[in-house]
Amino acid sequence: MDDSTTHGSASGLDAVRAGIRQAAEDNGRDPAEVTLVAVSKIMPAEAIAPVLAAGQRVFGENYVQEAKAKWPALRERYPDTELHLVGPLQSNKAREAVELFDVIHSLDRLSLAAALAKEIERTGRRPKLLIQVNTGEEEQKGGVIPAQLDTLLAECRDTHGLAINGLMCIPPAEDPPSAHFALLARAAERHNLPILSMGMSADYPAAIQMGATHVRVGTAIFGERPRRA
Repeated sequence: MDDSTTHGSASGLDAVRAGIRQAAEDNGRDPAEVTLVAVSKIMPAEAIAPVLAAGQRVFGENYVQEAKAKWPALRERYPDTELHLVGPLQSNKAREAVELFDVIHSLDRLSLAAALAKEIERTGRRPKLLIQVNTGEEEQKGGVIPAQLDTLLAECRDTHGLAINGLMCIPPAEDPPSAHFALLARAAERHNLPILSMGMSADYPAAIQMGATHVRVGTAIFGERPRRA
């Protein structure tokens, strides 16, 4: 990786941190209430290293196998790193996910809840768990539809003994995001859930306005991702 790429990711991080601070202050919030999850999916370790060197310690990955390949070595150098799974999770990857990640954002069905509960019991590791809500009810997207959230949440807690820490959403690309963020915020408040994971590179200021505690930002930090082969 050349020096310009290194500089670009570090300067992108600075710009996003400033944007978070401004959005929080504009809405009467403490910037410290908003955690930046730097989404490093598809990015090689050498692109992540300068962001770690600049002090960022919370990162998001979409794919269990990709994270498993690159993060153990990075965590040897930066053991205080917190790793979040922000992409969809197959039930057969639950074991690896529980072993690797500190927060899982994409719990969205009972079969996955059962698989996670089994691995949490087996390992004793208890990653924080967020339920992904499909606020736009898009068929191609993961997440429980809003009308079924209460049932899934109750089943996770009562049937599987899982502690649910918050909610996550990805609004439809063509919709103004604020209505989706407001829906998620109301649901989190109704269930007394402290974590609200919402907002990405294009819309994180709006998410902060609506109460986001975690924003998931990749492109604005790392630039456009290389295409997969």
